[in-house]
Amino acid sequence: MNQPDPYALPDEAIEKSILASKGKIVIAIGVFIIAMLYLGFNAFQGASSYYLTIGELIERGPAAYDKNLRVNGNLVPASFKRQQDATLLEFSITDGENSIYAKYQGVVPDLFFNEHSEILLEGKYGPNGIFNAHSIIVKCPSKYQGEGEGSPT
Repeated sequence: MNQPDPYALPDEAIEKSILASKGKIVIAIGVFIIAMLYLGFNAFQGASSYYLTIGELIERGPAAYDKNLRVNGNLVPASFKRQQDATLLEFSITDGENSIYAKYQGVVPDLFFNEHSEILLEGKYGPNGIFNAHSIIVKCPSKYQGEGEGSPT
């Protein structure tokens, strides 16, 4: 005689448990995707920097304070100061019309002092008018300059 197994689940219960496990997997995948999108969005927001001229930075005034920014210009001749045996640098950069005072802790790139090089500072502009750079990038001067501009050295 064929007696039913007292521990066997009915067919309906088996189907419901399979659907329930598939539902859990779908929910887990959905949560994972949302978490990845959230983390990716926050990572790009924190890493994004605005590229401004010095004039634009000054025009923004208080709206630019304590935000991660990029500013470019040229080194103001004779503005570079460094205390002996220190890596704190103080200098000014200009866009030809406006200039800002900047500080940087570290070693400057080789072409920093070239008068034809563009200097790109990454950092934060403070309410005291000082740009506190955490990174300096020096763009190499162009070999191709118009007549009367002089040749880079």
